[in-house]
Amino acid sequence: MDLSIIILNYHNKNLTKELLKNLFDLKLPYESEIIVVDNASYDGLKEIVEEKFTQIKFIQSQKNGGFAYGNNLGIKAASGRYVLICNPDLAILSDDAIVKMYDYLEAHSEVGLAGPRLVNADKSVQYSCTSFPDWHLPFYRRTWLANTKRGEEWLDAYLMKDFDHYHNTYVPALFGACLIFRRELVAKVGYLDERYFMYLEDLDWSRRFWQAGYKVAYIGEAEVIHLHRRQSASENLSKSLFSRSARHHIVSFIKYLWKFRGQKLPKIS
Repeated sequence: MDLSIIILNYHNKNLTKELLKNLFDLKLPYESEIIVVDNASYDGLKEIVEEKFTQIKFIQSQKNGGFAYGNNLGIKAASGRYVLICNPDLAILSDDAIVKMYDYLEAHSEVGLAGPRLVNADKSVQYSCTSFPDWHLPFYRRTWLANTKRGEEWLDAYLMKDFDHYHNTYVPALFGACLIFRRELVAKVGYLDERYFMYLEDLDWSRRFWQAGYKVAYIGEAEVIHLHRRQSASENLSKSLFSRSARHHIVSFIKYLWKFRGQKLPKIS
């Protein structure tokens, strides 16, 4: 098997259904499989799959263990040389984008993990590769501090806005909405860390790929439309810090800092 495509669903059956339609319309030059994991949402997706997409593997999780937990179920069931993790809110995943990601890994044996250029519906770039963050992350991403001069400068550096996002390059870390990796390396790098319920799993994994001696690459030549809308930072510090998503972000970041405490950052080259 050449390629395994994993979609993790949590109360997004309609988006997942549309992405499955998209994938079944592709004409990929590889032997591939599609794996859908439902993270205990029981939203009717299983019935849709059984009726309309009988060729795919469907995994019904008995609990919502979060992003890492659900995707790990899919990874463990995958048989492809390469595995592509997809959020259900990827609006368009084209043959061209998948081929460019696949062929990039084929041509770059030093790369273990990679991701495409994510764009909004209007084709504007979503900044989906990052530098390794420091303790400022939840404050500059979740509060009005993002609108200060210092916050803007920090975010510009964190989101790596100073390079041409249409080109391919090695990067410290990638966001997890769309990732492709070599399945054989999971034995060396490890699975996504399930201690994170939501957020920072991708940063953690990127860092571990680097630590294991494999590069992480941003494939700017591969374009994927992603419909995600990040929650804006509130003007009210209390509200922005204690929303549900912000709480998950902060808790995950504390776990990340504790896990890698005292360790030097990988050298990116």
